[in-house]
Amino acid sequence: MVSTTLLDALKRYFGFDQFREGQEAVIRDVMDGKDVLGILPTGTGKSLCYQLPARLLHGTTIVVSPLISLMVDQVKQLKAAGYKSVTALNSFMDGQEKKQVMQNLERYDLVYISPEMLQNDRLQEELCRMTIPLFVIDEAHCISQWGHEFRTDYLKLHRIIDAIGSPTVLALSATATPEVQADIMEKLHRPAMNRRIYPMDKQNISLSVEEVHSPEEKTARIVDLLSHIHAPTMIYFSSRQWAERVSVVLREKLSHRTAFYHGGMEQTDRMLVQQQFMNGQLDVICCTSAFGMGVDKKDIRLVIHFHLPSQTESFIQEIGRAGRDGKPSASLVLFTKKDHYLPQMLIQSELPEREQLDIALGYLKRREGQKIPEDESIMEQLQLSESQWNFIKYQSEESGVLIDGMVQPFPFDFESRIHALLRERWTYKQGKLTEMMTWIHHTGCRREALYSSFQDHIRPPDVPCCDVCGFSVDHLTLHGLKETPQAGSWKERLQMIFHQGHPHA
Repeated sequence: MVSTTLLDALKRYFGFDQFREGQEAVIRDVMDGKDVLGILPTGTGKSLCYQLPARLLHGTTIVVSPLISLMVDQVKQLKAAGYKSVTALNSFMDGQEKKQVMQNLERYDLVYISPEMLQNDRLQEELCRMTIPLFVIDEAHCISQWGHEFRTDYLKLHRIIDAIGSPTVLALSATATPEVQADIMEKLHRPAMNRRIYPMDKQNISLSVEEVHSPEEKTARIVDLLSHIHAPTMIYFSSRQWAERVSVVLREKLSHRTAFYHGGMEQTDRMLVQQQFMNGQLDVICCTSAFGMGVDKKDIRLVIHFHLPSQTESFIQEIGRAGRDGKPSASLVLFTKKDHYLPQMLIQSELPEREQLDIALGYLKRREGQKIPEDESIMEQLQLSESQWNFIKYQSEESGVLIDGMVQPFPFDFESRIHALLRERWTYKQGKLTEMMTWIHHTGCRREALYSSFQDHIRPPDVPCCDVCGFSVDHLTLHGLKETPQAGSWKERLQMIFHQGHPHA
């Protein structure tokens, strides 16, 4: 398909006159039937790379998406733009709605599905009967970041791809080191993917790191900063309790409309908070990493990290949510000398200790020839987290120790192999945390240090660079929020509650 035809389709279906950097090259490859690994920065329109082909290709494009809220939001946006032939299959749907979609899957051009939902036998049978020209993994870094422990169904995607006829595969992400890129291609069993890698350093974000003495001092610093910065802001936490606590303090001390968001909330509450933030009805959101992936809000100006992520890839993803409109934005990291303990604890909850692994393997050995109980029961008996058990279960399935829940005789080298893999994962995760801590304490240009693992050349920023290079977050004059009038009467308050505001400038 020639470029002019693609431009015509872009204008007809999406109203754009030209492609953004990387989009056309990825789409041309996909239309030519080539497998592609596309790394395009946050905010550059990665979703168009499969949404346009889905319009042009014959059959149904499958998109593997990590979060229900992300799927729902993208489907809602596409339908609002007039693209009706799109749906999402997820656990949030009621039984009747899910049944209706399943029976009519082939009528859709574009179907969003989670990796867990793809393990459903009936769904796989349905997909095998359909014409699927393109299989997309959105946020493909999740394969490497989550697949080994937390969500091992990501590592089974290659089986689904083979089962449905090996369609063209497109893996998309905003951040991936060469190491992670190789891991994605290996886990998808697609070693010859065409790599379309674009610079990840966003030139409109200023970087700043500040050391404080306590979490309370972090909170006070945020209150002081936001008292003169009136712009859409995200504050990231690794603790649900701290996200809630700081949210309460900000509501008490500032006029900003503030809410919290984390994975412990009800799904409906999470989706409500996300929609309110998207629609400009919230100014500040105190959230864990569960929030933000794929959120297409153009005018976020400030991203604050109350806690440190456990790896630089996550950090780059999270600060990349600021300034999607290309306007000046900033990132602020607040840390104390003890802040490495929390990400260290999170790593420990994701991987089993050596002793825990030995206990779990002994448990499986004693049940040779028997069917194991449900996951929840095993996790309770062995005192394992979901991620710890997922690691052991997946490796047992891969080695033939578990087949359809039945325990088989251990291969002679199974125990040594799984112990070696555990040591490898511990070393990898500790190394990632060390990279993050090294960056925090780096004394040179933060921009160069942050992106040097991802790309050879760092572009000059369009904004003040970082605190090492003279930038101060106190000098920010970011604006973007409309003043919210204080409603006096119950009628005015009711009107504010039900007013569907538009995103603020």
